[in-house]
Amino acid sequence: MSPVGMVRTALPNMDREARDQYLLVIQAKDMGGQMGGLSGTTTVTVTLTDVNDNPPRFSRKSYQFGVPESLPVASVVARIKALDADVGPNAEMEYRIIEGDGLGVFRVEPDKDTQEGVITLLKTLDYETKSSYTLKIEASNRHVDPRYRSQGPYSDTATVRLTVDNVDEPPVFSAPVSKMVVSEAAKVGTIIGSVSAADPDVTNSPIRYSIDRNTDLERFFNIDAMTGVISTAKALDREVNAVHNITILAIESLDPSQVGKGITLITVMDVNDNAPVFAIEYETFLCESATPGQVIETISAVDKDEPPSGHRFFFSLTADTAGNHNFTLRDNKDNTASVLTKRGGFHRREQSLYRLPVLIVDGGSPALSSTNTLSIRVCECDPDGAPQACGTEAFLLTAGLSTGALTAILACILTLLVLVLLIVTVRRRKKEPLIVDDERDVRENIVRYDDEGGGEEDTEAFDMAALRHLNAARETKTRRDVTPDIPALYHSRPPAYKAAPDHGVFRDFIWERLKEADVDPGAPPYDSLQTYAFEGNGSAAQSLSSLESLSSNSEHNYDFLSDWGPRFKKLADLYGHGEGSSVFSS
Repeated sequence: MSPVGMVRTALPNMDREARDQYLLVIQAKDMGGQMGGLSGTTTVTVTLTDVNDNPPRFSRKSYQFGVPESLPVASVVARIKALDADVGPNAEMEYRIIEGDGLGVFRVEPDKDTQEGVITLLKTLDYETKSSYTLKIEASNRHVDPRYRSQGPYSDTATVRLTVDNVDEPPVFSAPVSKMVVSEAAKVGTIIGSVSAADPDVTNSPIRYSIDRNTDLERFFNIDAMTGVISTAKALDREVNAVHNITILAIESLDPSQVGKGITLITVMDVNDNAPVFAIEYETFLCESATPGQVIETISAVDKDEPPSGHRFFFSLTADTAGNHNFTLRDNKDNTASVLTKRGGFHRREQSLYRLPVLIVDGGSPALSSTNTLSIRVCECDPDGAPQACGTEAFLLTAGLSTGALTAILACILTLLVLVLLIVTVRRRKKEPLIVDDERDVRENIVRYDDEGGGEEDTEAFDMAALRHLNAARETKTRRDVTPDIPALYHSRPPAYKAAPDHGVFRDFIWERLKEADVDPGAPPYDSLQTYAFEGNGSAAQSLSSLESLSSNSEHNYDFLSDWGPRFKKLADLYGHGEGSSVFSS
């Protein structure tokens, strides 16, 4: 068996915190270490493990922190940490407050990751009440090695002073929620109650009060800005709003940005200001075969008021109908009443509808009453008492249509009829457009006259009747698809005039122009009037026109005819058409 080398400690007390690792070189020799023997070496690393032989220690004996008074509960106030030379579980610590005036206001807990003592807030702070707190905090090892307990305490303490910082706080109401009661009969200006708030800061700023109008849109209430007294600003109606939930604002005069809010609940007490009425709109039917004393309807009433002891209604017939021979009323003493017949032998043909006034009185103080009319229709009934024929309205009702449904149907029908009549009226009022298409407005207005006048100033030479009666002077128009008859375009001249020798020249000229107009693709599709200026070979009769009689002594100026006027003069002389000539082209 080979010998084994043992490595032992040479010092009695080794400290891991001073040195936690050693490197050893071990040599082994054979032949007992004699000369000539062989040897070998190896390296051995020795690592010291930790034991909990070091207590925690605070780096400082006292700490001081500032805490704002507005800090919410459960917020972190401060962090402190004790140091421990050990590692791992041996360095885990616990913290606790062992004494001080902050017990119950603060607490301390360890942070498992950083081993810090975390101080948190348990209660709301108030600088004006207490401005500082002192805590004595102990840090100790969670795991203690009994072998080293005798070496000394395994904990340490430190003093923590927490100073409360003053913060400008909004006003605080003496009661967050205040309740008030007012009668709905209260007059405008009636005082309901008051609220109070104060500035919690040392400045003690004066307070001004107002109502948040988002919670009192109709402005039923007012508040005195200085005293906080609340009063009515409008008449109240419990049946409309029984409880008013309004928000009161308290504003610091020195710092208007500091606003406190309080809730005020105002309950409106009921007064008897509503008369009872029928619970529903009754549709009462009476069979012709009804016998005396038969109950034909049971009526009840409702009242918008809410008396503390509940409603109590009294039913009776009005004084003027109490002695009638047809119906009677019986109060059932349970807020209902029964309508009974006093006789039999009702006939629909004699009277189909009865109206019975019913007086209803409530039990309020003072009591209020109202008269409600019950309509009773006489019907022909089957053997089981079901109405069969009560007129048109009753028939529809028995078929399953209520009065509301019938009214809706009739309204729809009336609306449709109005729409139809409106559409028909609009269509009838439609008119033809004022502007007519040019292609549909093809007209032929040609005036032909054979008269040689005395010039532009001579109007007596014209036959004005021919101009007024166009139909008498209208001639047959040539069509574009028919070869025009040139001679037909001209009237025979009076016997006093003879054809000029060169009339063929002018006729050929007109013929050429007509053919050009007929084949011209750019010519209009409707009949048109073609005007030409052509100077022939002269006229044997010369001219009777005044165009050539211009002189310096003339009163008239015809310079505007100087270019083409003479040509039309000669044409007129040739064919006897006055001072100009026009040719109609179709």
